[in-house]
Amino acid sequence: MQAIILCGGKGTRMREETEFKPKPLVEIGGIPILWHIMKIFSHYGCNDFVLCLGYKGKMIKEYFLNFEWLANDFTLQMGKGKGKITHHAHSLDNWNITFADTGESTETGGRIKRVEKYIRGDDFFITYGDGVADVNIKALYDFHKRKKKVLTITGIHPPSRFGILDVNDGMARSFSEKPALEGLVNGGFMAASKKLFDYLDEDCVFEQKPMRKLAAGRQLAVFEHKGFWQCMDTFKEVEAFNRQWDRGIRPWVVWE
Repeated sequence: MQAIILCGGKGTRMREETEFKPKPLVEIGGIPILWHIMKIFSHYGCNDFVLCLGYKGKMIKEYFLNFEWLANDFTLQMGKGKGKITHHAHSLDNWNITFADTGESTETGGRIKRVEKYIRGDDFFITYGDGVADVNIKALYDFHKRKKKVLTITGIHPPSRFGILDVNDGMARSFSEKPALEGLVNGGFMAASKKLFDYLDEDCVFEQKPMRKLAAGRQLAVFEHKGFWQCMDTFKEVEAFNRQWDRGIRPWVVWE
């Protein structure tokens, strides 16, 4: 199966990073979050990716074209034998990557629609280029096949941005620091059938009219995930990710 990854947004809420690079190239532990996302899928045997590029998409192409020396230590021999490079790395992942320019300002649904020609099988995955999780991709796909719907999204319980007070008669009975919310939201990591393209056009926002139409037609399934999930939406979250990485707290690193 193939995985479509939406990589075209401008990341306006984290200008400290995205003024100079596309959001999927913002790093966790010195390696772009996009690589972390691809490693999650690869762990479950999905090694064929279609990247929907937009804002600064050329930088994503350049990163993977030069991946071997950008992501690893290497020795450059000068003088006699000048120019010889020895890489000090483990074997590279056996990935097939299609880089598709889907336009700088195209909406999410339009980006997916524009890569329809690259999708070969009846089913495929979709996710966003700014979020990681310890989602079991195989279990997600098995659930999708059992439900036999057009689209299955991973429903997650995001943490509240604020602490929650339980108040009675003007007195706090308890306080929870940023608890998980009870409701489910779309956490990416989706499985879809090729029928999804019938719900899309090149100008649509994937999360609006197409999803409403799918839900109304009872064609939208939800795979509930109660484990780790986190998106990288602000510079504060970039810093939090890297603190976790430095401390060895890496719940999304399912491949180790």
